[in-house]
Amino acid sequence: MSNDKDTLQDEYPDNLIRSGVRGKYTKSYREGTNIVLIDPDLHKLFPDSEAVNRALREYASKKGTAP
Repeated sequence: MSNDKDTLQDEYPDNLIRSGVRGKYTKSYREGTNIVLIDPDLHKLFPDSEAVNRALREYASKKGTAP
């Protein structure tokens, strides 16, 4: 894909283009993420981060590898 062609759509207003902040997410990108996707059937058992973390801590505790 060539970068020579201007692909910016005409309907984007100039003030929107100029309002961006360069490097806004650089720090968080460099730190990495810890997002994990779970299967839909497991989502019923673990509907939020708190439920997942609680289950993982219990599992790790039983295995003797708790943090």
